[in-house]
Amino acid sequence: MKLYYSPGACSLSPHIVTCEAELPLELIKVDLNNKLTETKEDFQQLNPNGYVPLLILDDGNQLTEGPAIVQYLADQAPDKKLIPLAGTFERYKAQQWLNFISTEIHKSFGLLFNPAASDATKELAVDILKKRLAIVAEQLSSQPYLLGETFSVADAYLFVTLSWGQYVNVDISRWPALARYADKISERPAVQKAMKAEGLI
Repeated sequence: MKLYYSPGACSLSPHIVTCEAELPLELIKVDLNNKLTETKEDFQQLNPNGYVPLLILDDGNQLTEGPAIVQYLADQAPDKKLIPLAGTFERYKAQQWLNFISTEIHKSFGLLFNPAASDATKELAVDILKKRLAIVAEQLSSQPYLLGETFSVADAYLFVTLSWGQYVNVDISRWPALARYADKISERPAVQKAMKAEGLI
């Protein structure tokens, strides 16, 4: 499999999941500014959306969108229990969290990184983030992970989005549960491996 990524972007989430699942993976770095891969391929031709992640399977099939990719990867290593079994209520809870992170947290952070966004738009995004992060902090105040006692793909995704706060003045330390959670996940061997591979630590 090939994972097209940009260091520290949302593609770090499937990268972490791949490391947790101990799946073989070829990493290909993408410069999102000029849309070229490190091998000088036109990334826009590979993924017309123009953003990472992109997963290309050995048979040529492709997946885009992080929440879909992490579910696929987790299902390739069911013994690692990175996502509940398909068809169970717990699986839908995992999908609920993946959707919430994608639409409520990821997208709000995205506005803060957008140089074309007005100050008013960014203020609104921060207000939304504060409300949404408070919800997540409440969930994590009584349990170690989003789904309870077990690390899942939703935690990989949330961890990556929380890491963006340092770049846009969203200090997660105002929510002690989130700060503890992020610190704990950052220490996982698979997370360390993925971050080192992307040059983040």
